[in-house]
Amino acid sequence: MGKLSNSMWRLLGSQSSRNQSKSVALIKETDAHAAWAAELDDDAFAAAAQKLDTASNKDDRAKFLALAREAADRTLDMRAFDVQLQGALRLLEGDIVEMATGEGKTLAGAIAAIGYVLQGHRVHVISVNDYLAVRDAEWMAPLFAAFGIVAKAVSERSDTEERKAAYAADITYGSVNEIGFDVLRDQLVQSADNLVSPKPDVAIIDEADSVLVDEALVPLVLAGSTETEVPDAAIHDVVARMKTKHYDVDAEGRNVTLTDEGATFVEAELGGINLYDEDHVGTTLVHVNVAMHAQYLLERDIHYIVRDGGVQLINASRGRVAQMQRWPDGVQAAVEIKEGLPQTDSGEVIDTITVQALIGRYPKVCGMTGTALAAGEQFRQFYDLLVSQIPPNTANVRVDEADRVYDTKANKVEAVVDYVKEVHETGQPILIGTHDVAESEELAYFLEKAGVTPVVLNAKNDAEEAKIIAEAGTRGAVTVSTQMAGRGTDIKLGGSSGDDAAREEIVELGGLCVVGTGRYDTERLDNQLRGRAGRQGDPGRSVFFSSLEDPVVTKNLAFKRDPVSQSEDGSMGAKGVDLIEQAQRIAEGVMLELHANTWRYNEMVNQQRDIVVKRRMEILTTDVALDELAAEEPDRYAELTGTATPDPAATQSDAESNQSDAESNQSDAESNQSDAESNQSDAESTSESVPAVTEPVDKEVLAQAAREIMLFHLDRAWADHLAFVSDARASIHLRSIGKESPLDEFHKLILEEFAQLPGDAVTNARKTFREATITNDGVDLGTADLHRSTTTWTYMVHDNLFSSGGSKTLQGIIGIFR
Repeated sequence: MGKLSNSMWRLLGSQSSRNQSKSVALIKETDAHAAWAAELDDDAFAAAAQKLDTASNKDDRAKFLALAREAADRTLDMRAFDVQLQGALRLLEGDIVEMATGEGKTLAGAIAAIGYVLQGHRVHVISVNDYLAVRDAEWMAPLFAAFGIVAKAVSERSDTEERKAAYAADITYGSVNEIGFDVLRDQLVQSADNLVSPKPDVAIIDEADSVLVDEALVPLVLAGSTETEVPDAAIHDVVARMKTKHYDVDAEGRNVTLTDEGATFVEAELGGINLYDEDHVGTTLVHVNVAMHAQYLLERDIHYIVRDGGVQLINASRGRVAQMQRWPDGVQAAVEIKEGLPQTDSGEVIDTITVQALIGRYPKVCGMTGTALAAGEQFRQFYDLLVSQIPPNTANVRVDEADRVYDTKANKVEAVVDYVKEVHETGQPILIGTHDVAESEELAYFLEKAGVTPVVLNAKNDAEEAKIIAEAGTRGAVTVSTQMAGRGTDIKLGGSSGDDAAREEIVELGGLCVVGTGRYDTERLDNQLRGRAGRQGDPGRSVFFSSLEDPVVTKNLAFKRDPVSQSEDGSMGAKGVDLIEQAQRIAEGVMLELHANTWRYNEMVNQQRDIVVKRRMEILTTDVALDELAAEEPDRYAELTGTATPDPAATQSDAESNQSDAESNQSDAESNQSDAESNQSDAESTSESVPAVTEPVDKEVLAQAAREIMLFHLDRAWADHLAFVSDARASIHLRSIGKESPLDEFHKLILEEFAQLPGDAVTNARKTFREATITNDGVDLGTADLHRSTTTWTYMVHDNLFSSGGSKTLQGIIGIFR
């Protein structure tokens, strides 16, 4: 399904935008209340706001906007523009708002958050990283305080008490990672008092397209320590020695498979085995495919860098190191073997949730971004969200030049260098956006040869980002960057000094010039790069250089014969532009279907997770565990509570054994239990190995012990189920060989497995209830040889296991990592 144009999206989005005129009219009414708001004392704002019915009363909404504008002016020295109030209104209506770069999304989001709080909601403002979450919470704090509203931020550095305090606030700012990890960590607590994450209510998503689209299917993982098998280095050695005739890579560069000749080679090198027999198809063959994926599809300085003795993944949509991210365990280990690095501990997955499922927990979701229209189809299809486009407060005067398309990469690079050199001679600052680390370094080399000295910004020197970006707008600056410079940055004309004369000089030169070295798979990322220029009415210009050898073309278009340029410099003219746009439309359609297909595989697992979480919360917050165990094991319950009818022999022997005398004659000879400290003298009881109860266990202590037993086995069963799901995913593509639907078979497998989970968890809990030592000090699960992970950690999986639909695109073992 191809991408629709912005004009078409505006038409399709009419259901959302039809109310825009009402929003504009309401904002005009706000002016009528400006004098009323201005006359209020600072300490009267909160009381005035509490009296307003912003949910249903139109006049009260206008008064609220007047209050918000006046309060922002007093507390932040930021008087909200009409378009910011318009954005806040659309957020309160539950839309995704598109506001251009520099138009004040942070203030619009804060006003909307206040509006939701006044309606009785608790609000989470979800950002892409900790820095933005903490910055915005602190920045907007005076405005919130004016309304008597408490706002706090949760970050990676927050301890448990700080997290509880942050979530108890009216408004909580946090990165999507931290909020998600808190949800996962709550699945480990043994007492309701230790719960941190609250019941979800309203989510306002900053950089909504990044969170809801780019990161939507990223699994957030909670792992625990366990003994894991080391991947077979011999297999990786064989794969590294393969020739091109031994494997096929699909046209999109997403999947690699063995040829018949390759299978024969691998089988011979591994000692004459049969890769496709029962002993190897689910193990050795999987490992071979994983090793091929790491060896032939994942490229250093494109998909990852090696730094500080480890493999660090690169987020393609941001060009940054993907902090805390790793590939699924087999692939991560394979790349580490490929690079000759020690393998990191993968541990055991205790729980996991995708970003899309995390956001789906919120009854009310809205968001804001500078590039919403291009992601409109995903917002509608996967979140049932509409897009409202807010006009800029200041007209955009940036000049976007027509694309320049060339037949080969070499001709494109030569044209980019010539163009940059020409512009550089005028003194106009230039920002060049490249696709990956390798390309940024290659282009910098050619610029140096041409006499232009650039500054390079990529994932390898991301620590210098702030310094480099601060000076990217100075006269004569040439900055070569990956997509890092495409979002969350503010390039000030004239540099960071704030010197008016320096700024005016750059304005006279035409502002910042943005050069793209190729189109991305989605126009959205192109627009993010363009948006670095022309901020808040500043002048600027942008131009993209592309070639028919760019990945977006080679992956998505196939030519019967390569197009030939009629120009000496290799330029393709309007025909080339048409081809690039066609390739990008196809790429966006593939990405959309990939998202849909991957979500189909995740959807049932998410539903199963919801069932387990509901059961876990029931156990955690009620006495259902004790009630069920007492009903299933009445004798053990009676024994623990002291309500059992005592056995005369056992009573006599218990009375005589309190001194734990080693010469005790209370042990039945047939029991062969010579431990004088055992006190288990009842011969009949030894067959069940039931620990002796010396005194009745307090009801509350017993209830907590029952909870811990039930929770342990529920958590254990869920972790085992996730491992089963992972294994099923890794080999489900083989079902297509037998003309079966991989998706249908996957659902069938995990549904059958999940059906056994509740019963297995209860059965195991009953056994532990019978056998574990339970006293007034609680339950000792160690006596039943049950141990929780002593170490846990969180990470995100850089993982997209399934390509676009059909058996052709489900042929890879691991799938896509981009």
